[in-house]
Amino acid sequence: MQWLRDMWTKEGPGIPKDAPAKTGLALFIETLAREWWEMVKLNILFLLASLLVVTLPAALAAMARVSVALVEDRNTYLLRDFTEAFLHYFWRATAWGLALAWAFAICIYVILTYGTGARDNLILAAPLAVALVATAFLAVTACHFIVLMVMRDLPALRLLRLAALASVVRPLPAIMALAFNAALWLAHILFYPVSVFMPATFNFSLGMFAVAFGVHRAAVMVLDQPETPQPHRKPHAPNAS
Repeated sequence: MQWLRDMWTKEGPGIPKDAPAKTGLALFIETLAREWWEMVKLNILFLLASLLVVTLPAALAAMARVSVALVEDRNTYLLRDFTEAFLHYFWRATAWGLALAWAFAICIYVILTYGTGARDNLILAAPLAVALVATAFLAVTACHFIVLMVMRDLPALRLLRLAALASVVRPLPAIMALAFNAALWLAHILFYPVSVFMPATFNFSLGMFAVAFGVHRAAVMVLDQPETPQPHRKPHAPNAS
């Protein structure tokens, strides 16, 4: 059973030391070609860990943690790293998952409400556009937030502030990552039943890797920002005697 244990615990492949550095789409494809089998196993782990539904946010956080390690080309021991991240982020990810689900539910309700009303009253097209932009910004912020959360243990409000800042500074890569995820699921629908095994093999892990790859640079940028120093009060002059 040595081969079975090694499949889950052995160190992943690395990059040759003399290989020229790649960026952008070339780096994405190179990493995908090198780590595709790890992503298949990561997808299976995610599905098993999220079977209870309530564990879905923690499973997403654990998958994000492993995806960031793949993006940074760090040594990964898949089962150990995933399990440790799942346990470490369980309560935090669950709380934020519920909050984000509630926020997205409100956004979708507002979009549907204004979208229905805009058919008869064009004045409602303006708040509909605002709701669409707000929902898109929330989705981009959520992508940055989950990656920042697994990259650095920071207070919740600071994480949220950094995620919002990263979404303003570099929104396009996150939007492209979300579009890539949408294309994956659209392909699954269009080519069904040929594509029936896509979600079970790589849709979730590949989608999370695309998000981590897309927002990683912005996350590093905002994490390197020094904290705003707190103003110091001048000491009171001693009373003259």
